[in-house]
Amino acid sequence: MSNQQAALPTSTPRQTEGTIYKILMIIGLCHLLNDAIQAVVPAMFPILEKTMGLSFTQLGIIAFALNMVSSVMQPIVGIFTDKKPMPFALPIGLTFTLVGVLGLGFASNFSFIVLSVIFIGLGSAVFHPEGSRVAYMAAGNRRGLAQSIYQVGGNTGQALAPLITALILVPLGQLGASWFSIVAALAVILLIYIAKWYNQRLLSTPNLRKKKASTFQDQPGLSKEIIRALGFILLLIFARSWYISGMTNFYAFYGMKAYALTIKESQLFLFAFLVAGAFGTFFGGPLADRFGKKKIISFSMLSTVPFSILIPHMPQMLAFAFLIISGFILMTSFSVTVVYAQELVPGKIGLMSGLTVGLAFGMGAIGSVGLGYIADLISLQSMIKWLGVLPLLGLISFLLPSDQKVWEWNKKA
Repeated sequence: MSNQQAALPTSTPRQTEGTIYKILMIIGLCHLLNDAIQAVVPAMFPILEKTMGLSFTQLGIIAFALNMVSSVMQPIVGIFTDKKPMPFALPIGLTFTLVGVLGLGFASNFSFIVLSVIFIGLGSAVFHPEGSRVAYMAAGNRRGLAQSIYQVGGNTGQALAPLITALILVPLGQLGASWFSIVAALAVILLIYIAKWYNQRLLSTPNLRKKKASTFQDQPGLSKEIIRALGFILLLIFARSWYISGMTNFYAFYGMKAYALTIKESQLFLFAFLVAGAFGTFFGGPLADRFGKKKIISFSMLSTVPFSILIPHMPQMLAFAFLIISGFILMTSFSVTVVYAQELVPGKIGLMSGLTVGLAFGMGAIGSVGLGYIADLISLQSMIKWLGVLPLLGLISFLLPSDQKVWEWNKKA
């Protein structure tokens, strides 16, 4: 199907609209490159702890600077671009990331590191809501699959962090981070292509540029029920993000202490967890298209609980297996929560993406500082054990409106 027939992000897709897989694959690849660069930051934690003598709290602050900037800015970018689409914001945002990763490689002190990751966070804040909008535009009538293709790129990029540590940062040290400026440059080139396609969509539908989105209060159908449902989704993202943040930033240290693993060996454990999560992200969208979003969200959170609780109490090989299982199951809800929120408030694609994906970064940021402080306070081992209880908050998913109810709200709107 031609680009001129593509879906636009202003209405529910018609059943006759096709899915533009070429655009989805490219934006998914760009998401992989963007998040692989972000993954350099936590991947450097063992290196920075050893070379600069940073505490767990300082490492948490670095993660906070990266993720909180992205979290705060993503909804703001989403609101702005819902009103005034800006296709070329995508390559411009990745240029900020390029500057940040260069600075990270040459940073000589803690403050410079924080400043560099702020630039990386700004690039991410621009990329994520607009990238999600591109996926929505190319989705046709398969929104769950489209978001899965887009989001799995990001999660695969994050999963590369342990390999980045083992293969690049361990032998090259901090300077190795600067090599990822090449990755950023490649992403900028690909996003220029995406921006041109995006701009053609706007030119072929001039009223899309002129249309101003209503305020959040004036959005048709934005009732107390919808606001409450959004609150439940955000609470679920809170639980998932804190757990993922704790495992991503601190489990490598736990593996070294609990199982006497080397840095490379501990990174393999983390790599398995993140790769499993990437697979879970991919399968979550199609499963939600078939069985319903609420069911997949509930299954994802609650089925993780037995494994997340048992991981710190298992011998090495069982812990490895349980990490894979928990990562896969938990992340099946990642793209599904994005689509669920977008369908709760149709016409606010950028804002809903900014809230759901951006909040994941923000909650991870707060979790990084909080969990780092707790690890310093009660020991790393105790913090990891208590972390496994967080997915129990998945019980909140039973309070979500059914997919049918959300569809009825959309129809009335």
